[in-house]
Amino acid sequence: MWLHWLAVTMISQPAPISSSTATLHVERLRLPGRSGVATLVGKISTMISRRWRRERRRRQIGRAFDMALEVARVVPRHAQVLDVGCGNGYIAHHLSAMLGKSVVGVDVGEKTAAPIAYLRYDGLRLPARDRSVDVVLLCYVLHHARDADAVLLEARRVLRDDGVVIVYEDIPRTFWDRAVCQTHDLRWRQRTGACTFRQQPEWRAVFALAGFDVIAERTLSRWRNLAHPVSRESYVLRLDRGAPAAG
Repeated sequence: MWLHWLAVTMISQPAPISSSTATLHVERLRLPGRSGVATLVGKISTMISRRWRRERRRRQIGRAFDMALEVARVVPRHAQVLDVGCGNGYIAHHLSAMLGKSVVGVDVGEKTAAPIAYLRYDGLRLPARDRSVDVVLLCYVLHHARDADAVLLEARRVLRDDGVVIVYEDIPRTFWDRAVCQTHDLRWRQRTGACTFRQQPEWRAVFALAGFDVIAERTLSRWRNLAHPVSRESYVLRLDRGAPAAG
């Protein structure tokens, strides 16, 4: 009996671990050193940064598509459109497909992110001939202009007699709007100079001085862009037939 008990006991005991096997287990459990942690943190940071840039680009393209849809509702197909201050160019890119006509983007930068017909703007004279376009698009541009009157006079110069100017602007109606506009000003001041935000009557006066009538106006929700929640206004302008011609 005691021999049977001894045999069962020996079989049930775990096999002894050799020194080489023990070393292998320790190696598997060993935590990464400082260089390994730094490499891991770098990879995670790169992944998050890449993901953020991708999401930001998607939001930009989506907002541009919504803007292009709005503009396309008031612009006839095959109209010649000049997008002044086109930025990344995505509005012009979407609008070109919607109108069946290449929209020309104009800005002060070297190039745009979107593949569009692009002309560089010197900030003084629009790169277009007199009375050569049907629509001048100014999407959140005039508050950046150091001389909004001069920009509108240039728009008037290049616009055909039956053409329109479409303007989108931030309007500081409330304390909240003024705070958001001030933050925007601080962000852009080093690049474009101080921003000038106006109320609706002030914009109407600026448009009239440049020789335009407001033929349509619409208030837009401040929540259309959650990253920049400020009240907005859109205007459609047409040449005032009684105003003196732009020189």
